[in-house]
Amino acid sequence: MTHSADSVLLSIDAEVAHIRFNRSAALNAMDAEMAGRLRDLVRQAQADGGVRVFVLSGEGKAFMAGGDLQAVHADLKHADDVARAIIDPLNEALLLLATGDAPVVASVHGAVAGAGMSIALGADLAIAAHDVKFNMAYARIGASLDGGGSWALPRAVGLRRAMSIALLSESLDAATALDVGIVNRVVPADALEAETRTLAMRLAKGPTHAFGRIRRLLRDGLQRDYAGQLQAERDAFAQGAVTKDFSEGVNAFFSKRSPVFTGT
Repeated sequence: MTHSADSVLLSIDAEVAHIRFNRSAALNAMDAEMAGRLRDLVRQAQADGGVRVFVLSGEGKAFMAGGDLQAVHADLKHADDVARAIIDPLNEALLLLATGDAPVVASVHGAVAGAGMSIALGADLAIAAHDVKFNMAYARIGASLDGGGSWALPRAVGLRRAMSIALLSESLDAATALDVGIVNRVVPADALEAETRTLAMRLAKGPTHAFGRIRRLLRDGLQRDYAGQLQAERDAFAQGAVTKDFSEGVNAFFSKRSPVFTGT
């Protein structure tokens, strides 16, 4: 099943929702229409009920080269309103992705800058082509971070390194991104699609609701004290203990076989 629009594409296959940024002539720079379309397609995919993993990627030569500066430059006197028109629906999309159960994989290549880097950092896992170039880029135009970048970057790389990446706006190649924790895996460019699909299918066959609880525990843990996190872990475990996937996992363990999870 495929749904398309000029700026974003959605296909759902084998419980994987693949969202592709599709303004390749603009290196997939995010404008207001694209941000709104992304939000709507995430909602649509989540409403499908059968989606167990999201994959985010970009068409053409780049994952995403940031926000659409052409739109900002065309109306600099109202740059704040232009920015809000992009950021508000983008934030809605990112919150939907972050709070659902389905893991999110960023499959990145080429330029990954500004909002593109923020989006990639916000994914649960990131797989990169060897030609990728990361750059936060915001400071280059006198802007601050958006798209969740200020939340995700220090969590991924630590505060001191995050300051360097954000303040100096120096480009990071694939090897450096892997070394500091921005991506989980680097593959040859011509293998990116196949490797991404393999990873997505592995996640799609996993215990989806357990993945959701794990994601939320890890994302929210830094906001809680130790006692609060222990309680959150207990509650999440108890919620999971009544699911079909938990019963299947325990039975498979004692039967010495691989579990077959259904995401229920």
